[in-house]
Amino acid sequence: MIETTRTFTPDWVSPPGDTIADILEERDWTQVQLAERLGYTTKHISLLINGKAPINEETALKLEQVLGSTTAFWLNREAKYRAGLARIEEENRLKK
Repeated sequence: MIETTRTFTPDWVSPPGDTIADILEERDWTQVQLAERLGYTTKHISLLINGKAPINEETALKLEQVLGSTTAFWLNREAKYRAGLARIEEENRLKK
């Protein structure tokens, strides 16, 4: 039996928008349809999906109502994404 002591630390992070995009695909919805249901512009939805716009409390509540899961899930997904970005940026800074 081989024992490993290293933990897996990826050098990438997945934005919450990946989860949103997966749900849209499963439901055969477009970004336009999601924008209408959430009351946002299609540009804002695109920014959310690409990790450029953060998920705040209001957005998390709307996502819960429209896509499911919980507000806490969406906020945690966002927090982990931003923390991962910060970790990668710091690692890159230290390498220089």
